Amino acid sequence: MSNRVQIYDSTLRDGAQAEGIAFSLDDKLMIAQRLDALGVHYVEGGWPNPTNPKDMEFFNRIRELPLENAKVTAFGSTRRANNHPEDDAILNTLLQAGTGVVTLFGKSWELHVTHVLRTTPDENLTLIRDSVAFIASHGREVVYDAEHFFDGYRADPQYAIATLLAAQEGGAGILVLCDTNGGTLTSELRETIEDVKTKITAPFGIHTHNDAGVGVANALAAVETGAVQVQGTFNGYGERCGNANLCSIIPSLELKLDRSSIGPEKLAGLMDVSRFLSEIANVHHDHRQPYVGESAFAHKGGVHIDAMVKQPATYEHCRPELVGNERRFLLSEQSGSAAIAAKLNHLLPGLDKKHPALQRLLRQIKQLEHEGYVFEAAEASFEILARKALGAISDPFRLIGFRTINRKSADGTEVEAIVKVEVGGRVYHTVADGDGPVNALDAALRQGLEPVYPILKDVYLEDYKVRVLSTRDGTAARVRVLIESSDSHRVWNTIGVSENIIEASWIALVDSLTYKLLREGLLTEGEPVLQEEAHA
Repeated sequence: MSNRVQIYDSTLRDGAQAEGIAFSLDDKLMIAQRLDALGVHYVEGGWPNPTNPKDMEFFNRIRELPLENAKVTAFGSTRRANNHPEDDAILNTLLQAGTGVVTLFGKSWELHVTHVLRTTPDENLTLIRDSVAFIASHGREVVYDAEHFFDGYRADPQYAIATLLAAQEGGAGILVLCDTNGGTLTSELRETIEDVKTKITAPFGIHTHNDAGVGVANALAAVETGAVQVQGTFNGYGERCGNANLCSIIPSLELKLDRSSIGPEKLAGLMDVSRFLSEIANVHHDHRQPYVGESAFAHKGGVHIDAMVKQPATYEHCRPELVGNERRFLLSEQSGSAAIAAKLNHLLPGLDKKHPALQRLLRQIKQLEHEGYVFEAAEASFEILARKALGAISDPFRLIGFRTINRKSADGTEVEAIVKVEVGGRVYHTVADGDGPVNALDAALRQGLEPVYPILKDVYLEDYKVRVLSTRDGTAARVRVLIESSDSHRVWNTIGVSENIIEASWIALVDSLTYKLLREGLLTEGEPVLQEEAHA
């Protein structure tokens, strides 16, 4: 049995069928290139159809791009019952797509044969055999997707296997068993595959959905029973509950099952691709995704963090850097000095958690959290706070003052922000309009900062949340503002707390831009005061 597993991506087709996701032509071309660079073996471009000009143009354009690893695949159905293969519009359009690989799907379940195709079981076998043979006769590699295979097998095992044999006789290069409804449990899937293996000679693959929450488990179980190809989507995008998530499958193959897929070097780029897909799809990146979620290697409890500092294997199933992720220690009311020492290790390696200066910083953080700050949700603000407290960085600018003006008119509310800041010894007095006070403040502040720090043009606001901390105080209650920002490479969160929502927003906004400058190495750094005290 080969140790290599082919990765077949269906994000551009199956993933685009997810609620709330739509890819433009340029999106699809960019995604295809990123998947190719990651080492994916097959990229399913869509269903070429005269009624879908975007997918038709995709196949025209993708031929112009120099892909190194991926085979672009056109997807479509077997022929119509009343057509000869050479006269069938679907099959001929698939050939016109010009791809070296064509994926054909056919019906495995008699329920679909009689109620959807409205034909006979015997005729369906002929459709499958003829369609595969026609595409193969034109020199194309044929991937046969046995749609609803496990449901069909449950209803009539003999007929479901007969559909596979028809595709095999037609010349399919691989037979892919599809759990299209996503309701098959892993034990049943294993039993079914073990029987199928005794009836077919062609290699087989797996295509699972996640409607029962076991899409990834089923895909991995199929590999353990002999599947040589796994179909899925990145971030698990797909219709209903989604497809099997390749962001979980690929590292599990490489790190858990010792199977070769994209290889360990490419694996380190997995999280970047996952975030890239979230941005292109315009959906929030799932922080709790296995392997590639920001919370996948985040530790909060003080006991956990203390153990992690001593031995990371105590609470991690693999090293985060293997998939391009990183370990994070969260700060909360449950944190202790060990958590802060661990978070500051990159600044002060080997810092004793009992150091007096660190204890002072811990007390400062506890006081701020008592006032409403939650650094667990705003690690960028924590790092800025800690570095300033240690004297490790200086402020990139000095605020002289700001104000916002709301003007109500017949056309709605207009907001104007006026900001006065000193940057590098020069005073900037800027004015900007916005959709709201935060947007206006952001625009005005950037006018003053971007001439000095052009890199800030890459930063954009992903999310903005406000929470009233105490309703007992009415309109005088303190509010907490959380801002999530991104620069297409990383995502970070900042926080501000005040009785004034505009001031709280300003605090979080300033931290957001400051953090970007910190990550880019553009802030003036000094010798941490803790370093001096530690060696005193």
